[in-house]
Amino acid sequence: MASKKVIVVFGATGNQGGSVARAILEDKNICVRVATRDVTKPAAVALQDLGAEVVKCDLNSKEDVNGILKGAYGAFLVTNFWEGYSKEKEVKQGKTVADASKHLGLEHVVYSGLENVKKLTKGKLEVPHFDGKGEVEEYFWSIGVPMTSVRLSAYFENFLNLWKPVKASDGDYYNLMLPMKDIPLDGVSVADIGPAVASIFRSPEEFLGKAVGLSAEALTVQQYADILSKTLGKVVKDSKITPEAYEKLGFPGAKEMADMMRFYHMRPDRDVQLTHKLNPKVKSFSQFVSENKGVFTDL
Repeated sequence: MASKKVIVVFGATGNQGGSVARAILEDKNICVRVATRDVTKPAAVALQDLGAEVVKCDLNSKEDVNGILKGAYGAFLVTNFWEGYSKEKEVKQGKTVADASKHLGLEHVVYSGLENVKKLTKGKLEVPHFDGKGEVEEYFWSIGVPMTSVRLSAYFENFLNLWKPVKASDGDYYNLMLPMKDIPLDGVSVADIGPAVASIFRSPEEFLGKAVGLSAEALTVQQYADILSKTLGKVVKDSKITPEAYEKLGFPGAKEMADMMRFYHMRPDRDVQLTHKLNPKVKSFSQFVSENKGVFTDL
């Protein structure tokens, strides 16, 4: 055990961290140490059964974070903005891991980051669940931690819930309510993140100090709608909703989502070719919908 490199995975009981933990566990020369607040959680127990070392750790505790990173070669960090809808909390957690990584001399941290939209647009747009991650990225690099940031695209999984086609009031068809104009939107399945991150850990010399944008493919809303129509046998259309109208839908976070789409109009850097190189089995949207057909049966 002592000769194996240890990689700590934070957020491993969630979708993204879980995908990363499972992918790294396939390499028998690496010991995966999973950080979780609740070691009895089914997701934690499942990872233990696959060979992970599961350790109780609260990201809000500096002591816990220092303890779990001790003796580690590297770490993967994803933080959850949605848990408390708090950018401040997310930034604090990220900085705690950065400080501990620096102090303990970790050799490679992969951080699930994103752009600081507010800073990039000089305050015109504000997307707190991006902005905090952007602040943490900058902090990691400013204190000299050997870090790679992976910036993910929109999750295909969003189409199973948040972005599910909505029945039109004026006919027998469904609308995709995404204010993207005719600009392609990068997407990826969260399940495909893990193998890409595992590849990054295997090639530190290539990726240290860089931000890597991950995307399976970039499609217009009409193209997403066409794939849903073809696979589900229903008529799905692009609603052509504007960001202004989207903001007025009035659900929690509507303004933030509209600003996120406005940022996506600027086509942030996501590299489809590199993503396919890092994970040759990355799924297209068409494959993803086929595999998740059951979720749409209530349409």
